[in-house]
Amino acid sequence: LGAASASNAVFITPKALTVSGISATNKVYDGTTAATLSGGTLSGMVGSETLNLGAIAGAFASKDVGTGKAVSLSTISLTDGTGSASNYTFSQPAGVTADITPKALTVSGITAASKVYDGSTAATLTGGTLSGLVGNETVTLGALTGAFADKNAGNGKSVAISGGQLGDGTGLAANYSV
Repeated sequence: LGAASASNAVFITPKALTVSGISATNKVYDGTTAATLSGGTLSGMVGSETLNLGAIAGAFASKDVGTGKAVSLSTISLTDGTGSASNYTFSQPAGVTADITPKALTVSGITAASKVYDGSTAATLTGGTLSGLVGNETVTLGALTGAFADKNAGNGKSVAISGGQLGDGTGLAANYSV
C-alpha cells in the first residue's frame, strides 16, 4: 500500500484518565478566591505506564464566607512517569468543596463613662477601632452595650462589653467576626 493521502488520514486520540481524591482545604476569609488543594490520583493508564499529577491550582466560586463552597480546579498538569503525558487527557473532578470561615477582627479603644449611682449596671460606651481588616476593606462597628460588674457604687469597676454588630451596607461585614 502507498502512503496515506490527506483525504483518508487517521488519528490516534488521547485516552481519557480519571482524576479522583483531590481535596480543598478550609480557610479563613482573606479577600481572595485562592484555594489550597491536595491529594489526587490518576487511573486508567494503559499497561504499566505511570503518570503523576503535577501542579494543582484552584479557586473558590467567590471570596465570601460560606460552607461547602464549590472549588473549581484551574490547573491540573500531568508529569511523565513511564508513559507519555501527551497520550492522555483528563476531566477535572466535580464535587471539590471547602469552607471559608469569618476572619476575627480585634476591637480596641473602647471606653466606659463614669456615672452616678442609678440602681442599674448599664454602662455608656464610646470609641472603638477595628483592626485586622483585609486590604482596604471597611466595616463599621455598632450596637455595643456595656454593663458594670454590679450596680453598686465603687472605683475602678470592670465593664463587660457585648454586642459588636458589624455593618457596611454591602454584605462585606458577613466575612468578619468580632
